[in-house]
Amino acid sequence: MSEYEIELEALGKRARAAARRLSVIPTGVKDRALGAMAAALRAKTDGILEANRTDLEIARKGGLSTAFVDRLYLDAKRVETMAEGIDVVLGLPDPVGETIRAWRRPNGMAIQKIRVPIGVIAIIYESRPNVTADTAALCLKSGNAIVLRGGKEAFHSNRTIAGILAEAAGGAGVPADAIQFVPWTDRAAVPPLLRLDRHIDLVIPRGGEALVRMVTETATIPVIQHYKGVCHVFVDRDADLEMAERICFNAKVQRPGVCNAMETMLVH
Repeated sequence: MSEYEIELEALGKRARAAARRLSVIPTGVKDRALGAMAAALRAKTDGILEANRTDLEIARKGGLSTAFVDRLYLDAKRVETMAEGIDVVLGLPDPVGETIRAWRRPNGMAIQKIRVPIGVIAIIYESRPNVTADTAALCLKSGNAIVLRGGKEAFHSNRTIAGILAEAAGGAGVPADAIQFVPWTDRAAVPPLLRLDRHIDLVIPRGGEALVRMVTETATIPVIQHYKGVCHVFVDRDADLEMAERICFNAKVQRPGVCNAMETMLVH
């Protein structure tokens, strides 16, 4: 086994053990951890911005595009937006244990469809550091451990954010190992991660088509795919056209470099 394979095996084992514990943790404990994670981002904004400045300096020296640098860039307002995103997740109902459907067979057997955690989810993403906080919060709320592998351009930002979140969650009663960060930028570490089906249950690639295809073709783990963009705005014939104009303009122009900027406008 290579050095990466050995280290990833250990990382996967820690995530799996944490996922077993997290799957039965009460809602109140998870919500307390989410609150601590949001508070920690706010309290440690300066450290996050310092790490982000390192990434930005490397990006600019590397000649990356203005749109790419904008996706990478953090300031105090964007860190606050990440914390607010965790607050939103905290306020959502806990999906774990929810009965979706229940019925009884003619022979008297009672059947229920109940939501349970998936287990360990790996997220492979590109240059937006906010994805680290967004996905960690969503996975924790739904009782899943997470393995984060961000793009090399945001390495220092992602590592700092993931460390802050894991420490805060651990201090609030959730296994700190439920938030794992892959600590290498070398692309050679990705294939072994995508074949870690002994410990990882699902992979979600978040990025461009090339990334999604690479993950899909390499992984021995189930993958959620999205090859093409789906960011549409539909203007109905009965719409308030003045409002529609403002919405469509904002959807494309506010931040055209991000992945949820409008790609297609459909007008009745």
